Amino acid sequence: MSMFLLAGCGEKPQTKTLRFSAIPDQNSTELKEKFDGLAKYLSGKLGVPVEYVPVSDYKASVEMFKTGDLDLVWFGALTSVQAIKAVPGARAIVQGESDPHFKCYFIAHSSTGLAKADKLPADLSKFTFAFGSESSTSGRLMPEYFLRKAFGKAPTEIFAKAPIYSGSHDKTIELVSSGQVQLGVVNYEVYDERVREGKLKPDECRVIWETPSFPNYNFTAHPSIEKDFGAGFTEKVQDALVGVKDAALLDVFPRKSLIKAHNDEYKVIEEIATQLGFVR
Repeated sequence: MSMFLLAGCGEKPQTKTLRFSAIPDQNSTELKEKFDGLAKYLSGKLGVPVEYVPVSDYKASVEMFKTGDLDLVWFGALTSVQAIKAVPGARAIVQGESDPHFKCYFIAHSSTGLAKADKLPADLSKFTFAFGSESSTSGRLMPEYFLRKAFGKAPTEIFAKAPIYSGSHDKTIELVSSGQVQLGVVNYEVYDERVREGKLKPDECRVIWETPSFPNYNFTAHPSIEKDFGAGFTEKVQDALVGVKDAALLDVFPRKSLIKAHNDEYKVIEEIATQLGFVR
């Protein structure tokens, strides 16, 4: 956990590094390259060393936050709720401007013949289906909620073949666009970004339904930040993040801007996660 290290006689105390991470909802190597730039920016603004620490999966990000090995994490709403419930005093402090009104896409391979509609197709049982990570808000929790709301039963009862878990949004897109899986559900921003970059053909990997909006990603701060870096330091981190104007840094998320966040904004996610058994 971050703290001031003892220094030898005559030496200045050395501030230990502020360690942050992000759920691996996309390719881990790409995420590290992107977030290293944010680490450099934050270090300059805060006057302390800042390091981006990759994590292996969503659950690992929550566990490392719980043990204090991470001071700050870019969580999805579900993992943020899990972390806040596990660590008294933890706070959601920053979100993207799009995060209060997030959504996910249900996508299909062109071979299914499905087209975009204002509701999910009535018969999904004949198709194969992929969620993202089991702990993903837009890749699992909310899609399952909307599936249950539409069909009145669990996904394992809707599909003849049990849904698989790809582990990330880009992997789900890869599986559906290649035809290895017929249907999937993804973070809409990851899908749209790949279309903009020319990495995805929307006629082959089609959006067939957009979900209603829900709150999603945020930076959640560990309460130990106040102890280790001084009273009010969490607000300094919050201000530094909200103050990001560099488009290249914002593209890390990707968001047009960052705004302040509060725990209360994620109560609806906590309620749904409790209802479906994702948190207790």
